[in-house]
Amino acid sequence: MTEQINPSRRNAMVGSAVAAAATALAAVGSEAVAAPAGKVTRTVATITTRDGVEIYYKDWGPRNGQPVILSHGWPLSSDSWESAAFFLANNGFRVITHDRRGHGRSSQPWEGNDMDHYADDLAQLIEALDLKNIILAGFSTGGGEVARYVGRHGTKRIAKLGLISSVPPLMLKTDTNPDGLPIEVFDGIRQGQINNRGQLYLDIASGPFYNYNRPGAKPSQGIIQAWYAQGMQGGFKNTYDSIKAFSETDFRDDLKKFDKPTLIIHGDDDQIVPIKAAGIASARIVKGSKLLVYPGAPHGLTDTHKEKFNNDFLAFAKS
Repeated sequence: MTEQINPSRRNAMVGSAVAAAATALAAVGSEAVAAPAGKVTRTVATITTRDGVEIYYKDWGPRNGQPVILSHGWPLSSDSWESAAFFLANNGFRVITHDRRGHGRSSQPWEGNDMDHYADDLAQLIEALDLKNIILAGFSTGGGEVARYVGRHGTKRIAKLGLISSVPPLMLKTDTNPDGLPIEVFDGIRQGQINNRGQLYLDIASGPFYNYNRPGAKPSQGIIQAWYAQGMQGGFKNTYDSIKAFSETDFRDDLKKFDKPTLIIHGDDDQIVPIKAAGIASARIVKGSKLLVYPGAPHGLTDTHKEKFNNDFLAFAKS
């Protein structure tokens, strides 16, 4: 038989429950309360930079493990690194991956979508987590972020560096960079984004990013859809501005400041960031760097050549 509760008692019970819930939420959310202007704050999953941008990050593996920071490519998010991050964390490393400003789960600021801000955001994440002896690596656009970080903040906290299918030294063809790609290539990407961003991303993921447009290729719908989902999660303006950032930023002077062991990995069939103007050119600038060329590998080799990449990077990290 159902017990009847009079209205006054019911109201008192509801009021108590609401008060208890409010108290619990206040306790849980206390770490995320906005800090005074000009301060870098963090929660268990984000930092807020000094210019008010919230940067989402993941922190996997043992806290006493050597830190590995992996910076993602355009227009993706930290999710693109999850296989490598899981592998490295299971091998004893503390792996941090973050969503670049305007990408993934981070804030979508209208301004500051450039390499200087990307590098400064990374520096503030490193400072907020007080990371040292870091193995810092970037994929594609993330390689540019890593290079600019070194150029602006040095290598005091860095033990090793990695450039994976990365955009440095300079993607754009210029008088001093004749092996680069003409500006029309990047204008076309910008126009494609304006016309139909979703279709542009599907075309890139299902075609040149993983070389699924090559004869005999076997496209993975899971990989394609994951790429598309990550890209569409990013801000329209942010991912649009980032095209200029990754294509026109000159990293040659930044690379000259690399003074830690550096691993460069690039596929020799990379249709997005051609190896001659990128991996090979970077290896010539970074003194003592090690270049690993993956025969026939595409731009997205961290997925298509996952086992080889994971083991090569692990060997470098442990060396």
